[in-house]
Amino acid sequence: MVPIVALVGRPNVGKSTLFNVLTGTRDAIVSDVPGVTRDRQYGFGRTGPIPYVVIDTGGLVEKPTGLEAQMRAQTERAVFEADRIILMTDARSGLTPQDELIARELRRSGKPITLAVNKSEGLDPEGVAAEFHALALGEPVAIAASHRSGVEELLEHALRGLEAHDAGDDSATGAIRIAIIGRPNVGKSTLVNRLLGEERVIASAEPGTTRDRILVPFRRDERDFLLIDTAGVRRRARIEDAVERVSVAKTLQAIGEAHVVVLVLDAHDTVAEQDASVLGIALERGRALLIAVNKWDGIPPEQREEIRRQLALRLDFAQFVPLHFISARHGTGVGELIGAAVRAYDAAMREMPTPALTRTLEQAIAAQPPPLVRGRRIKLKFAHQGGKNPPRIIVHGNQTGAVPDAYSRYLGNVFRKAYDLFATPVVLEFRTDANPYSAASARRRSRRNARLPRGRRP
Repeated sequence: MVPIVALVGRPNVGKSTLFNVLTGTRDAIVSDVPGVTRDRQYGFGRTGPIPYVVIDTGGLVEKPTGLEAQMRAQTERAVFEADRIILMTDARSGLTPQDELIARELRRSGKPITLAVNKSEGLDPEGVAAEFHALALGEPVAIAASHRSGVEELLEHALRGLEAHDAGDDSATGAIRIAIIGRPNVGKSTLVNRLLGEERVIASAEPGTTRDRILVPFRRDERDFLLIDTAGVRRRARIEDAVERVSVAKTLQAIGEAHVVVLVLDAHDTVAEQDASVLGIALERGRALLIAVNKWDGIPPEQREEIRRQLALRLDFAQFVPLHFISARHGTGVGELIGAAVRAYDAAMREMPTPALTRTLEQAIAAQPPPLVRGRRIKLKFAHQGGKNPPRIIVHGNQTGAVPDAYSRYLGNVFRKAYDLFATPVVLEFRTDANPYSAASARRRSRRNARLPRGRRP
């Protein structure tokens, strides 16, 4: 399971600064999914020993009123969702009664807590940490989030004892992991139960955590699958009565664990900002993607073309993601959805030999050469595979740092068509080959030759 880490503390101790460092975002936080309110932000951690989801919370105050009370409720929700908690304090302000109050409340959660003493730049780490021992939360970790100092040590401490788990290119289990995500009431649980069979009961599922995360194995057409259902699997009779309350944190967990992500939309509703944000996160994570437009059977034929047009407009940033128009309740189109998931998984895990990739690159260049940069042509020489899920193609050449985004998209589309990379992002990485006549290359040759016996030196 991809763990969830919550950043908690009083206002202005540097939680958002640390959040930006951990997620690799800027102050605007444009690439992370907003929570229920602006005071709770979610993102994938990019700093630390293993993959994780991080939650930035609003500041906690002792006697909240108005907006502060809403912030407190959001923070309590984040603590409930979290597997690990980082309590942030301020080295410049020292230990405060509010820090002590927050520490007491967090201890009641029973979650592992790591104490971070922020803004410690220029101060003696041992002296900074000394007074915070009074919180009885273990050894404080002195950090300076704005300078990225101590952050790696903090994450190693906070995530200690947890194993790395991310879908990546791991296919050892043989099961295709499919995450079913989407807003409440779009029909996710109906779809899950349709995939599992009408009479499937909750006792047959493998329980995940206490937060309704359920892993459900099933077999279809000689293939093994593992559904990651963030809403929990319920008996058919209970689906209509239950209100799905799926947090963003659980959605990000599911994306992190999946090979294939199925975003479920309601055909009767518009594409919301949250739908587009979650889709963007899945794209950034490199997951194979399908969109299931549910409740299609209830749409009058004369309205269907307009809905298709609106979907194309709102999801134009993910044009390679196929749309499946289904009825989870009646089963229409669900079989085709599973077939598409298998095809997407196979594409994400495809082996692409270096000679074949290089031939495809040469053909693409012949059809449309790279542009000139300051009068010189960008030279792309060869390509090889650098990873799976998503397929990663590394292209070597000269002046590759100047390859325009439009040409990169062109090459990505060429590789996608040539290797049937269906429904999966294609990541292109450009590397500039070292100039054999450059001063740096000459120094490297000199050091290498110096290590050779005299008789073998050039």
